[in-house]
Amino acid sequence: MGWIKRNLLFSVSAILALGLLGVAGFFIYRDWSENSEASDKLNEIYQQLQQIAQSPQQPGNDKIDNVKLAKEQEQQLRGWIESAAGHFSDIPSIPQGEVTSKTYATALGTTIYQLQQEAKENSVGLPAQYYFSFQVQSSKLTISSGLGPLAQQLGEVKAIAQVLFAARVNNLDGIQRVKVSDDDVSGGLQQDYLDLRPITNDLAVITPYMVTFKSFTPELAKVITGFAGSRNSFVVKSVSVQPASGAGTPENQGALGMGMSQNPNAVNQPGGTPTTGKGGLQTILKEQLLRITMEVDIVKLLPKS
Repeated sequence: MGWIKRNLLFSVSAILALGLLGVAGFFIYRDWSENSEASDKLNEIYQQLQQIAQSPQQPGNDKIDNVKLAKEQEQQLRGWIESAAGHFSDIPSIPQGEVTSKTYATALGTTIYQLQQEAKENSVGLPAQYYFSFQVQSSKLTISSGLGPLAQQLGEVKAIAQVLFAARVNNLDGIQRVKVSDDDVSGGLQQDYLDLRPITNDLAVITPYMVTFKSFTPELAKVITGFAGSRNSFVVKSVSVQPASGAGTPENQGALGMGMSQNPNAVNQPGGTPTTGKGGLQTILKEQLLRITMEVDIVKLLPKS
């Protein structure tokens, strides 16, 4: 007892240490036990999965007919595929049928003129002497290769442009397509083409296009709605939006946001004339012209085998 009294602090510390070790041991044992139980359950589930994978398929019994259920579900799936296929109507080629250099050149000139007129009627601005990504073909009497794909692309470009015209965007800056002929590779303008290729899977061929246009937000919404509601197989893959004016300019300030006048009692009216408000900060919506770059995929279902 004398030793304990002389080393009271050490004795208390030792007792506390032993107690803490006991508590720690309890928690370690509890966690190890829980981990062991979880591991046993995992092994049990894994063994069940192995048994299911290795067991033969069962047709069912007098109460459950698995074969009948499988056939019904297959029929439902086929019905869904048939109904979904209605939203992937093919876009007609221009021209249709057998395509020659002469028939394509005639159809190209007619289509470009029609699109230019539609743009004018809907007050949509176009670049000067714009040929909707077919400038290299517009100057040739003989197309070296790819007449079929070019006819398909002409029909698809026309369908895309008409969605933009129907939305009455301010300007169509350009449409880019994939290269499908030797003329595209050797003599085309770089801004007419994408560095992408069509993708083919078990169900369809997916062809990418890129459109760049200027508009306000209501027209942008109409463009997206137009692609979504079309019977043709448009899929809007990506949309990039930025102010049409240069970054950092006064016109760019507050794009798609809320602008606030420096004078808390003044509201900017059309024409830039401030008028006095009735006290407090006046917040106004400052709509800006936007430059939109949109990737649109066209999905063409493969023929049924």
